[in-house]
Amino acid sequence: MGQNRPKATDLLAWYDVHARHLPWRARGGRKPDPYAVWLSEIMLQQTTVATVGPYFQKFLNKWPTVKALAAADIDEVMHAWAGLGYYSRARNLHACAQRVAEDLEGIFPDTEEGLAELPGIGPYTAAAVAAIAFDRPATVVDGNVERVVARLFRIEEMMPPAKKIIREKAATLTPEKRPGDFAQAMMDLGATLCTPRNPSCPRCPWETVCQGRRAGNPESLPRRAPKKERPVRYGTAFWAVRSDGAVLLRKRPPKGLLGGMMEVPSTDWLEDKPVTDVLDAAPVKARWKKRSGRVEHTFTHFHLILELMEARNIGAVKADGVWVMPDKLGEHALPTVMKKIVALAMDDNEKPGPLFKARRG
Repeated sequence: MGQNRPKATDLLAWYDVHARHLPWRARGGRKPDPYAVWLSEIMLQQTTVATVGPYFQKFLNKWPTVKALAAADIDEVMHAWAGLGYYSRARNLHACAQRVAEDLEGIFPDTEEGLAELPGIGPYTAAAVAAIAFDRPATVVDGNVERVVARLFRIEEMMPPAKKIIREKAATLTPEKRPGDFAQAMMDLGATLCTPRNPSCPRCPWETVCQGRRAGNPESLPRRAPKKERPVRYGTAFWAVRSDGAVLLRKRPPKGLLGGMMEVPSTDWLEDKPVTDVLDAAPVKARWKKRSGRVEHTFTHFHLILELMEARNIGAVKADGVWVMPDKLGEHALPTVMKKIVALAMDDNEKPGPLFKARRG
């Protein structure tokens, strides 16, 4: 680009005026807290800033230091995480906190290499924490930054192969001074001005040097193949109610989808509707009947449709799981799809407890 090369100083000047005020950011000359930076970056993976804000504050209030988080019970951490999705992140979060607390005396490594050795920290998170928490000149590339760089350099290659080119170009922009602020400025630029649709090019500090803007097609970048339609999976959930009103829950296996979370027992979730009797998978022997309505929930890679079977006034039988009174359901780590099942299954006179929030239907 020659003299028209984008300058980090121009973006930083814009950031000094327009930076978003986010609860995990250190502003006004304060030094960043590596724990807060790391916690926010783990939470922000594949989750929006608006969603993360309250969770971040709740975690900090409950566990203000990495040692406090490390000492917490994993089930308590999973419960606090419920609703953020991608629950393997919560397990890795706890494992990472324990590693830092027990092996590193509560002090996070200050380099990309050291951070990348910790559980749940990949290349992006290592770069983000190194840059933002320790001001290391690391190149931080998330979805917002990919969009900014693809437009800035008019990278026409299709995603995801274009990721390598984008990262190489992004590395040429990373400054030695204020790399942490620069990383956050790039994220803010993508989130507020260089948006997927209707980018605010006239307000951008790099408008005059943006090749995508000059070509008149910034919205077409980065180029992506059409999204494939999500496959549909089917299953049946079992709402088992004991004679005293308690409901049967069980814990999912520690690994895999929703690993370690509590669930309303269900069949496997399969791409074909079951041809055998679903009651073979029922958690207890009882008089089961089908409830009207169904639960639908969309995961990243598939859409789920669940029918609901119900049995009430169950006697003292052995079951794999725990019996929970309705007003105590909110104390368990139920992911969103399970909350939908509870909302559908409960009678109007049953109350799920003050910590439980879900919409019927």
